[in-house]
Amino acid sequence: MQFKDYYVTLGVAPSATQDEIKRAYRKLARKYHPDVSEEPDAEARFKEVAEAHEALIDPERRAAYDDIGKRHAGGQPFEPPPGWDTGFEFSGRGDGAHGAADEGEYSDFFESLFGRAGHGEHLRPGSEHGGHAHGRDHHAKILIELEDSYHGARRTISLRVPMIDAQGRVVLQDRQLEVNIPRGVREGQHLRLVGQGGAGSGNALAGDLYLEIALRAHPLFRVDGRDVYVDLPVAPWEAVLGATVSAPTPVGPVQLTVPAGSSSGRKLRLKGRGLPGKQPGDLYAVLGIALPRADSAAAKQAYATLAKAFPGYDPRNAQEG
Repeated sequence: MQFKDYYVTLGVAPSATQDEIKRAYRKLARKYHPDVSEEPDAEARFKEVAEAHEALIDPERRAAYDDIGKRHAGGQPFEPPPGWDTGFEFSGRGDGAHGAADEGEYSDFFESLFGRAGHGEHLRPGSEHGGHAHGRDHHAKILIELEDSYHGARRTISLRVPMIDAQGRVVLQDRQLEVNIPRGVREGQHLRLVGQGGAGSGNALAGDLYLEIALRAHPLFRVDGRDVYVDLPVAPWEAVLGATVSAPTPVGPVQLTVPAGSSSGRKLRLKGRGLPGKQPGDLYAVLGIALPRADSAAAKQAYATLAKAFPGYDPRNAQEG
């Protein structure tokens, strides 16, 4: 998948104001509209122009697009990096184009960033009454540490809020909030901050802010739902003869029994040691055989002795134990 330069598509500079983007879109839409254009590739060009407008005319989507564009190496295949959309506060407002893109005909690139529902107005049903409108709910994705889910925490988070400045250009304003991270929260869950969304009009209440939880990648542990996995290296003799070894967990090391005759890839389950909750997850230690380096004459001799002790053993034979 290739990175799409929406500014090139519309023929505007990355510093263009929102009004300049509107004018560029209207000019190109008239030129390539399939009902009136005589250009041979009018329909395809119209879709490209509509998609570019959809991405750039909304300040929130444009800010996210600009941010990821700064990190993309030109000419390289594009894949959104993990967690690229964390830290942005969105209102769900959409002022997008109303053309071919309305029918869901977005490119894979657009959908990889914004999803199929990349446009549209999102208001609470029945929220507008005679000049009084309930504020929009906002949403953002935040990264937390795995240990915060185990213990719970109070954290200061920073969000970037896209705004339009006096010159009509999109800028990012920083916003900091104190947030309680509940014990046992897992990836994909939402924390609701009442009244921290968009302001209401008149005397109406402000909307809420919903924070989607994402877990920061950990150097040791992997998370699947409420279960946690850790790779545990063991020596060959520990795997063959059995041993009691120290195994890391997010709340500190524990002593773990490695059964005799264990092989690489075996999973040892520590019940209830995964993410906390009414039904806590489990922690799985995945064994891996670690071979000592033969960096001395004695070590090389030990390996030679081992080879003589197992004549004819072929580890590439799937039937070998």
